[in-house]
Amino acid sequence: MSIPAPDLPVPAKVRALAGAAELTPVWINDYGGVTFRATDAGGIRFIKLHPHNPEWSAAGEAERLRWAARYTPVPRALEAGRDTTHEWLVTEGVRGESAVSPRWLADPARAVRAIGEGLRAMHESLPVAECPFRWDVPERLANAAARGIRLPDALLEPPPVDRLVVCHGDACAPNTLMTDAGTWCGHVDLGSLGVGDRWADIAVAGMSLEWNYGPGWEDALLAAYGIDPDPERMQYYRALWNAT
Repeated sequence: MSIPAPDLPVPAKVRALAGAAELTPVWINDYGGVTFRATDAGGIRFIKLHPHNPEWSAAGEAERLRWAARYTPVPRALEAGRDTTHEWLVTEGVRGESAVSPRWLADPARAVRAIGEGLRAMHESLPVAECPFRWDVPERLANAAARGIRLPDALLEPPPVDRLVVCHGDACAPNTLMTDAGTWCGHVDLGSLGVGDRWADIAVAGMSLEWNYGPGWEDALLAAYGIDPDPERMQYYRALWNAT
C-alpha cells in the first residue's frame, strides 16, 4: 500500500460516483485498489474502488462499518456496490489524519503512541458478545483453504487465545487516524473486522511500524497498548498474516 502520485488517472466509476466533486488520490494497494478523496460543497467523501478480490467485499465492509459506528469512531458508509469487474465503497469523511501522513512520519513517537492507545480503546469499546463477524484462527484457516492456500503445519496449531476482542482486522499504521494534538481519533479500512485474539491485531500493528517508521518501535507500541511482550503469539499471528 502506498500514497499514489497526484496525477493518478481517475477511473470512470470513481468520476461517476464523485459527480462534480474535486478528486484527490489518497491510497493505492498492491491489488490495484484505489481510494480517492472527493471534495465539494457538501463536504468530503472517500471513494474506494477495488478489483474483485476474495479478501475484500464492499458490502461486507459497509456492514462492518455500520455495526462498529455504534461503539467507536469510524467512517459512515454511504454506498456500496459492484459490477462485473470491480467493487466500490463510498464513506463520509471523518476528522483526523492518517498516522502515516508526512506530519506523523516525522514524529513517530507520537504516532506509535496513538496507534497503541487507539487499538486498545477500540478493543475495549467493541462488544464481543454482540459482534456478528469473525476473524479468529478457525475462520481464517477456513478462508485460506477455500482460496486454495496451502499453509505450513505450524500454523494449524495456534497458541491458546489470550483474550477475545473485536479485532480491526488490518491494524497497520495507516489505518489509525490522529488529531492535530497527536492523539488517536478513529480507524478506517475495517473490511476484515471480527472477533479474534487481540494479538492478531497487535502483531500486525507492530509489524507495520517498521515498514512505516523504521525499526525499534515495537516496545513503544506495546507500552501504549498496555501489554507485556508475548513473542510466541506475536510470531504466530505475523506468520498467519503473511501466509494468508
